[in-house]
Amino acid sequence: MSQTQYIPGYTAKLDLRQTQKAIKVIKDTFQVLLAQNLHLERVTAPVLVTGGSGINDDLNGVERKVDFTVKEMGEAHAEVVQSLAKWKRLALGRYGFQPGEGIYTDMNAIRRDDDMDNTHSIFVDQWDWEKVITADRRTADYLQKTVRRIVKAIADTNKLLQQKYPLLTAEITEEVTFITAQELADRYPGLTGKQREDAITKECGTVFLMGIGGALADGSRHDGRAPDYDDWTLNGDLLLWNDTLGHALEISSMGIRVDAQALARQLAAAGAEDRMQYAYHKAIAAGDLPLTIGGGIGQSRLCMLMLEKAHIGEVQVSIWPPEMVEECKQNGIILL
Repeated sequence: MSQTQYIPGYTAKLDLRQTQKAIKVIKDTFQVLLAQNLHLERVTAPVLVTGGSGINDDLNGVERKVDFTVKEMGEAHAEVVQSLAKWKRLALGRYGFQPGEGIYTDMNAIRRDDDMDNTHSIFVDQWDWEKVITADRRTADYLQKTVRRIVKAIADTNKLLQQKYPLLTAEITEEVTFITAQELADRYPGLTGKQREDAITKECGTVFLMGIGGALADGSRHDGRAPDYDDWTLNGDLLLWNDTLGHALEISSMGIRVDAQALARQLAAAGAEDRMQYAYHKAIAAGDLPLTIGGGIGQSRLCMLMLEKAHIGEVQVSIWPPEMVEECKQNGIILL
């Protein structure tokens, strides 16, 4: 298929059974290191939320949610989550977490409108995490310190994996290069957003691209972000160089969450002031929810990077167009 990249002569380094065992090594190891490095506790989380509650993630504001009615609730609408960005903040307040404390969980979502290619699936699996902070930690410096701790957990997981599977040789740069979306645009003025990401990540290895969602100097946006969870001045994407595909791979989208001022500013910029009708948004405006930092870390993407896989379907079980399955098979890519 035109959106899928195929690599001449590609052969997976691990067979299907080895791959499944290695996935467990990665997931078991990384979540322990993440929890230790960020002081997080594991919690359970929903797959479904009530429709119209304002809790589900709107992503870029155009993606359709998977929804259905529930017989035992008078045919009320329920929605499959697209992420847990808002639910986590509510949970921290409800459970009484204090500054410096946080949670992590497995987030399994369906994003029906996502493209299907080497790194995208309609099934999304992440480690979602969220942590309570104080107002004085709503800074770029604290955001960067947190990013470095996450990258440390990733790099240490990769080292342990390669001890168990010496055939694997993916390199993960532990030193993080921080750059804003505006600085990136100024650096590569003739490239598209994704081309800029490829260029900087190929050069530096591990990049945290900051300040995503707001307008750049020329009026364009590097990428879309919902206006009601990340503060667009204190967020970013963690990009790692994927040598197998020859592109930057987004592993995490994260940031310091909106306070009352950032929420009002961003809702106005997005023309989405009507969201203030929801209890979640009212609670932020009133200061009734804790200030937090959080994000999601792609489980399958991290696995495909470390296992040097060419397609995300080699490390997760999802559904794919039949023609993609056949083309992948013809090009040495065996989907789970």
